[in-house]
Formats: sequence, C-alpha cells, structure tokens
Amino acid sequence: MQKRVMCLFMFLLLLSCKSKTEEKEVTQEKESKVYTEKYRPQFHFSPPEKWMNDPNGLVYNEGMYHLFYQYYPEDIVWGPMHWGHAVSKDMVHWEHKPIALYPDEHGLIFSGSAVVDKKNTSGFAKDGETPLVAIFTYHSMEGEKAGKKDFQTQGIAYSLDNGETWVKYEGNPVIGNSGIKDFRDPKVFWHEESQNWILALVAGDHAKFYKSNDLKEWKHLSDFGKRQGAHGGVWECPDLFPLKVEGSNEEKWVLIISINPGAPNGGSGTQYFIGEFDGKKFISDQKEAKWLDFGTDNYAGVTYNNTPNGERIFIGWMSNWDYARDTPTKKWRSAMTVPRKLSLRKVGDDYLLANYPLEQMDKLASEVLDKGISVPADTSLTLNVDGLNQSQLSFTTASKDFKLIFSNDLNEILELTMDSKNSAFMLDRMNSGKTSFQPEFGNKKHYMNTQALGEEAYEVKILLDWSSIEVFIDNGLYVMTQQIFPTEPYNKLTIENLDDQSVIENAQINKMQSTW
Repeated sequence: MQKRVMCLFMFLLLLSCKSKTEEKEVTQEKESKVYTEKYRPQFHFSPPEKWMNDPNGLVYNEGMYHLFYQYYPEDIVWGPMHWGHAVSKDMVHWEHKPIALYPDEHGLIFSGSAVVDKKNTSGFAKDGETPLVAIFTYHSMEGEKAGKKDFQTQGIAYSLDNGETWVKYEGNPVIGNSGIKDFRDPKVFWHEESQNWILALVAGDHAKFYKSNDLKEWKHLSDFGKRQGAHGGVWECPDLFPLKVEGSNEEKWVLIISINPGAPNGGSGTQYFIGEFDGKKFISDQKEAKWLDFGTDNYAGVTYNNTPNGERIFIGWMSNWDYARDTPTKKWRSAMTVPRKLSLRKVGDDYLLANYPLEQMDKLASEVLDKGISVPADTSLTLNVDGLNQSQLSFTTASKDFKLIFSNDLNEILELTMDSKNSAFMLDRMNSGKTSFQPEFGNKKHYMNTQALGEEAYEVKILLDWSSIEVFIDNGLYVMTQQIFPTEPYNKLTIENLDDQSVIENAQINKMQSTW
C-alpha cells in the first residue's frame, strides 16, 4: 500500500513539474510573439498589453529592481489606474509580474513610491521580515464627479515577500486632504540626519514636504515653488535627493518636478531645482526652470530608492499627454525611457543635472554594424545600414555645426542639427513617418539650448529603437527623448559636418540586442 501511495505521489509530482515547465514554455513563447509587433520597443520596457503611464515605486531590494507603473488592464487608453509590476536583476531584462495594487473603496491607485523599511518602523513585520512599503495617491472618481476638491488622498500598502503580494493598511488614508484639487504623487525616502521618513508631494503649483517616524502618521513641514520655476501647467511627480558634484566633495540637493503642460517644446516635461535641504525645508535661489530633457517624450520620471551602490537611477515615461492616447500602436501603449544615471556637474558658477544611460545598456550593443567612421570638416558621408531602428550611434567631435539625417526608402526623414550660430540643437520629426494621428506630434521642430558646451571635443550617443530616439550630448549634459513612428525602418544615415575645422571621428554604429 505504501509503495502504491509513493508511486502515485511521484507520478503527481512529475506531472506537476511537467505542467509548470510547459506553462513556462507557453508563457515564453507568448512573450516572444508579443514583442515583435510593429513599433514595439526592443530594449525599452513596455507592458505586454494595454495602457501604461508613470513609473511608480522604484526600489531595489534583495537583488531585484522593482518597477511599478500606472496601468489600465482593460484598454490601450487611460482608465481606472492600478499598479502594474515588473522586476529586473540588471535594469535591462525585465520579468513581468501580476498587478500589485488594485483600486478599492478609497479610490483608484495613482502614482507614488516605495521604500525598504529596514528598521521596521511601520511595525508591519512580525517575524523578522523586512517590509517593502508603497506610498501612493488614492483618487476618488466619485468625489471628483461630485465636484469636490478633496478627492485625492495618500495611502500605504506593505509587502513581506519582496513585492510578490501586498496588503493595504487598514488605517488608510494616512494623509487626508483639506481641499486641494491636485494633491498627489508622494515620493518618500529615509533622511538619516533627522532620523525621519521624508515625503514630498505636489499640490497644484508647488511641492509640500512631510515627515514621519512610522510611515503612518505624517506632519507637514514646509512648501516650495509657488514663485519659482515653470508654471505653465500642473506640477506632478516630485523627487528629492542629494547628489555629490562631479569631481568634488560638494553636495547639493536636487528636486525634480514634472509639469503638464508647459515644457520647452510643448506639452509634458520635467524640470529640476538645485538647492539645500535641512530635513525640514528645501531652499533654492533658482528662479527659472532647468530641464532634465528637452525632448517631448520624457515625463513623470523619478529615481530608485535603496540602490546597492548608491547610484541615482532615473526612469521616465516615454510619452507626452498631448498625444499619449493617440500613438499608432494596437496591443499596448507607451514605454519607459532607458534607465539613466543622474549626475551633478558644475559648469562655471552653475549646477546642471546630467542623465546618461546605465553602463549595463552598453552590453546590448555587442554587434558592430559599422565602425571607424570619420567625417572631415566641410564634408558629408552617407551610410547604408540595415537595422538603424535598433541601434546605438556614437562619435566624438568638437564640431558645433553638423547634421545627422536618418531616412528610409519611402523618403521619411528624421533630422538632427547642431547649430553654433544659435547655440542650439534641433530635432525635426515632422516628416519622420506617421505623424498625422495627432496635430501636436509632428507640427514643429524641437530645440534645445546648448550654451554650456565647451570648446573641447565631446561625445554624442544616440539610441534608436523601433519607435523612439534618445540623444545624449556631452555625457548627458544635454538630452532629447522623442517618439518616432517610421512606416518602414530607417536604413540610411547621412552625416554632414558643416564645421570648417573640426572632425567628426570615432563614429560607430552597433546593433542593440532585444531584451525580450
């Protein structure tokens, strides 16, 4: 009898293992088919299907980088918000996870952050675990429809299994609303000097700061920004953190604020402030806006908490509210920027925030499509290269006058121009492919002021994916991120060096491996 039971147990175990293996193979086969659709990014994160916007809850814990995101699982246009979830060991290859947070009686789950509560200040852990705590905005649709102003509050949830499952706090909301219409997007971090959790959120036209010792009870500390920076639209998605100035021991605090509309090239954009934070107040003498990215498709970006080596890693939503709901994709909509390391650079008496792809991205650029390219002064070169829409182009130059023209057999053209006369860089996607799906998408050229570029040679790095281009000048001192939708992939690159002295040299084109 025991032998029969044992044989039956072994049979069921083998059957279970086989079933799990087959299920995994089916999932992998499904994903391989999913990530080949037209315009599907090959080395940027995008959901398997449906709508995605802001990155949320960026945190590293127990060997995993977590990426939560605003997600509507029923359609490819914005709808009732959930937190989607993915994890990565290297910030390059991602594994999709089940939805982490669902709407409840308090409202939809809008943007927020996550922290590793190492000291269990929240008391959520009972048996020695380390809680992950998510802090997010509740958005009550009923309150909004009723014409109330207090329909956004802040709630928390916790996980004791590194983000696999979540429990909402029974005392939600932890921050109520006294009548502020736009009151959202909490970013939380541990402030060692004051031994408190600090929370930054936005309230229409300014940021508010709070403190807590347990992530449950919060006290308002101060406000910032009503008369500083850009105010062409609503402030969103704040992030506050310290950064050392490159090449020195000087430390400054950086406050990132997204704004919609009001960006330099229209619609959504991300500005930043450089200043000081003493645990209570953020102070900056900066009056005018500084922009993290001059492209139209880097919004709502925030940085990771608890990174293993202290790097400040940023990810943004690669879209713009002017046309986010209309882009020509069918199964899914939206992608994230590549992950970028933030650094603070002093240029003269000014402080500028640079953002540049993580070193891990270079590992994808292993296959060389063309190399050793040099373009002397006052000359041009045309290269026929298959696979340009999944590539990395890099070169060094001191030239302040050049053009890069990506094109295909349909004469669709994406043009990039460096212009010394106006100290500007220009990106023209007006004839880059499909642009008519929304009037704002291809109606004008986009410009970036490059006055801080020195006289010495600098690097240009360009990442082209199936529906995006990211341009990094001088190691990310100047950046433009744009969506593009060519009808056919670009297969020709023309480099025009319009400078009468400087050479464009060490140019190389590498194929970027698909991460899916």
